[in-house]
Amino acid sequence: MSERTGRVLGYRRVSSLDQNTARQLEGVALDLEFEDKVSGKSMERPKLQELMRTAYTGDLVIVHSMDRLARNLIDLKNIVSELVASGAQVQFLKENLTFSGKADPYSELMLNLMGSFAEFERQLIKSRQAEGIAIKKAAGGYAGKGRKKSITDEKIAEIKRRVEAGEKKTKIASDLGISRESIYKLMK
Repeated sequence: MSERTGRVLGYRRVSSLDQNTARQLEGVALDLEFEDKVSGKSMERPKLQELMRTAYTGDLVIVHSMDRLARNLIDLKNIVSELVASGAQVQFLKENLTFSGKADPYSELMLNLMGSFAEFERQLIKSRQAEGIAIKKAAGGYAGKGRKKSITDEKIAEIKRRVEAGEKKTKIASDLGISRESIYKLMK
């Protein structure tokens, strides 16, 4: 690794809001931290974009692993290339690789190999997930995505009975803690 004169910038990413980034870059002293809670396949990552604008000559950008920075090889190469072109170095802890922009065929080969493996692994995960969903569907156990039904069949029967009795839908909705629109949907 060449002589560094700038700051240490850390980037963390998880795919959803309820996931935790605590283990990424744990114990690493950082001058600035950037964290996104969004899928890696999306380039709509505000903190990554901020990092890209912030990194300059002499800075070291540290990322836990390549798959935290990008989900495919093309994006990975583009992001690393852009950071390196700004004069920063990019270090991936898990893969133990650092990219500095100096002509290094070994680093370029490793970026391509490791990025391809990360992309391949992601595709395997998606394939296994699809297979699992297909098996559950075939067994009748997969209801699809989304939250579980919050209004039971008994509540639906109560709503219909009260509506047929002439009770106001606003009052029924208020009593049951649901929206009036929900009652209209259920009545269809």
